[in-house]
Amino acid sequence: MANQDRVIFFDTTLRDGEQSPGCTMHHAEKLRMAEQLARLGVDIIEAGFPIASTGDFESVKAIASTIGREANAPVICGLARAKQGDIEAVAKAIEPAHRRRIHTFLATSDLHLEAKLRITREQALDQAGEMVHLARTFTDNVEFSAEDATRSDIEFLIKIVTIAIQAGATTINLPDTVGYSTPAEYQALFETVIARVPGAQDVIFSTHCHDDLGMATANALAGVLGGARQVECTINGIGERAGNAALEEIAAALMVRKDRFALENGIVMSEIGPSSQMLSEIISFGPAPNKAVIGKNAFAHESGIHQHGVLANPLTYEIMTPASIGVTANAIVLGKHSGRRALEHRLAELGHTLTKEELDVVYHRFTELADRKKSIYDQDIVGLLTAEPANA
Repeated sequence: MANQDRVIFFDTTLRDGEQSPGCTMHHAEKLRMAEQLARLGVDIIEAGFPIASTGDFESVKAIASTIGREANAPVICGLARAKQGDIEAVAKAIEPAHRRRIHTFLATSDLHLEAKLRITREQALDQAGEMVHLARTFTDNVEFSAEDATRSDIEFLIKIVTIAIQAGATTINLPDTVGYSTPAEYQALFETVIARVPGAQDVIFSTHCHDDLGMATANALAGVLGGARQVECTINGIGERAGNAALEEIAAALMVRKDRFALENGIVMSEIGPSSQMLSEIISFGPAPNKAVIGKNAFAHESGIHQHGVLANPLTYEIMTPASIGVTANAIVLGKHSGRRALEHRLAELGHTLTKEELDVVYHRFTELADRKKSIYDQDIVGLLTAEPANA
């Protein structure tokens, strides 16, 4: 039975994340990132898709053989289509791990069944049951994902989830594969399936949300409110198309909004910053500057009103501290929106204490400069102390 007081973090940075353009990782990089994910405290590392290539198989096996060897290590997981060859490949790749999971999936929406798989609903039911049963012959930790669950007929979805549980699935994932759902719909989906599927109380339900409409994190949290106790996510939100629900956003929401989510988890919050930074170094791009939680502007302030408040008390505009997620202290960015208080603060940091009258003069020079120059550097600020007026 799932621990209803705890959220399990299933990290798929090395699988779904790596499948996105620009995010391919070679063997050593996957091992390095997996080691960081273990330090971060994720419960499950989906290390790859072993059937996809020899390289991916070897990477999954290496992660299982190293990181997965320890008794307290994360569960090492591999992805498999609901096909015998896929499942057997995962079983071989994860075999060295102390704790291991086979994650198998089959589409359940009529669109996918007809256009992609070209099978009937009845064939899908049989295939799901047979392949989950096969996976259970290799491990007692089996996850079944109903691909495109949010666009599936609810009655058929309930049937296939019931069969998967009867065949031995211990985790049921209801993914929003194409980022189609809204939070209210996604919460209701979990509530309905959990209420109507026999044996639902004995398994863990999972979210897996994509960000096509910008609602991945909101949907994942809504799924938790609906009864899910596992969230599938990635560092920096990387993943297919617009990406996945971002691990750092979910973890931060659970930390900041304990009044709404009175649930425990094992994430080491101070490792979020280092994890984001490492991934950015490994792949071809980093997070956008305004990315929630770990973007470079997440704790930066240029508006004079905001700067004054943050300097007086960071809680005025920051709902968590930079240190709490392992990033550098907040940044007061000087620009045309900055006020006297921020300029005075930076001058003091640079070793210059000014009288009110002197500050007024320098601030006037500063505003003139800021109207002409987008980036203001420390040498610019020091130069204002002796600068001639702009119209001189």
